[in-house]
Amino acid sequence: MPMPPLRAALLSLTFAAACGGASTEPDKTIAPATLDALPRPLSAGEQKIIGAANDFSFALFKQINAAQKDSNVFTSPLSATMALGMTMNGAAGATYDQMRTTLGFGNTPEAEVNAGYKSLITLLRGLDASVDVRVANSIWYRTGVPFNQSFFDAGSTFFDAQVNALDFASPSAVGTVNAWVSTATAAKIPTIIDRIDSDQVMFLINAIYFKGSWRDKFDVADTRDAPFHAVGGDQTVKLMHRSGKIRYYSATDYEVADLPYGNSAYTMSVVLPRSGKSVESVAAGLQSSGWASTTTGLREAQMELYLPRFKLEWQRKLNDDLKTLGMRDAFLPGGADFTRMSSTVGRDLYISIVKQKTYVDVNEEGTEAAAVTNVGIGLVSAPVPVIFRVDRPFIFVIRERLSGTVVFMGKIVKIPA
Repeated sequence: MPMPPLRAALLSLTFAAACGGASTEPDKTIAPATLDALPRPLSAGEQKIIGAANDFSFALFKQINAAQKDSNVFTSPLSATMALGMTMNGAAGATYDQMRTTLGFGNTPEAEVNAGYKSLITLLRGLDASVDVRVANSIWYRTGVPFNQSFFDAGSTFFDAQVNALDFASPSAVGTVNAWVSTATAAKIPTIIDRIDSDQVMFLINAIYFKGSWRDKFDVADTRDAPFHAVGGDQTVKLMHRSGKIRYYSATDYEVADLPYGNSAYTMSVVLPRSGKSVESVAAGLQSSGWASTTTGLREAQMELYLPRFKLEWQRKLNDDLKTLGMRDAFLPGGADFTRMSSTVGRDLYISIVKQKTYVDVNEEGTEAAAVTNVGIGLVSAPVPVIFRVDRPFIFVIRERLSGTVVFMGKIVKIPA
């Protein structure tokens, strides 16, 4: 039976994760019962959030891939959309409109967007007790800067965010933020900031962690050294092997093998370009609507599967990618509008950096993955006063301002006694 489209869309968020609640180790001996349907129907808000998140996922991936051709990429658009979704609650005017459009929400009411984020986080955390899934959010703000309590309330209510005042000038501040990140990602991503600049007044951080065992594991004894035809030349890799029935989809330019974890709520979909097709062209052609058709079209097939064992750490500053996708004003010092974040200094706030770090380890047992997205908020510095010291000869003009009539002109080379 074809996979329901909404479930297919949800499962395309492969590397989702969560914080808050005890971790559970996957059962290594008996596979849990297959989850054939979500525990409840998706709400209209959740459907819009998932649809928007998937649209944004493919748009962001396509943009990053275009900028990093012939390079490894491992990003979590879901982590980015959550960190930016928290930030969007503080935006107003054109800044808000651009963020909402870039994130794919169109004219969806903000209350519906926030409620959708909240219920999606709950849903992702509870789908599979045999898979360790964590989603964590936090807001760190410089002590003394007047932010609106309503903005903090939105973060804690809808994103389950921890809100923390912090002395950004303290030598321990960087370590405090990074300690939270390390805990939220099971130490796979130990740091997200290296320093705190004098103009930075807030960090909005999303952390995602995932650890799941394959529903059908690879036998370590079947892993062999084998060639991998990489960009730039062949290399020898550890190639895992598994035989059996695996969900499969065949398209003109690529084919897909779908590998489930735990109770099958989470899967890894491996997209392999056809011989003669480049991975760059396939990546450029992927989009949310086509992906939904692909996952819906998966069917069981007898397969001999060979998959490389690999571990990857990746990071990228996403400012330029987001600007290209339409989120421009938010990055403009003096041009952004974050008055819902702070009624007092909101016109002087702007996004100084959006940075993401990720980690993934794929092996015979399963997959461990993590992502952290940090949205840094800067405050436009107060203008440096001009030093105008009249301590040398000077000229002066007395004029009628409105007509421009010069009435007197003078030059002083020596102050009269």
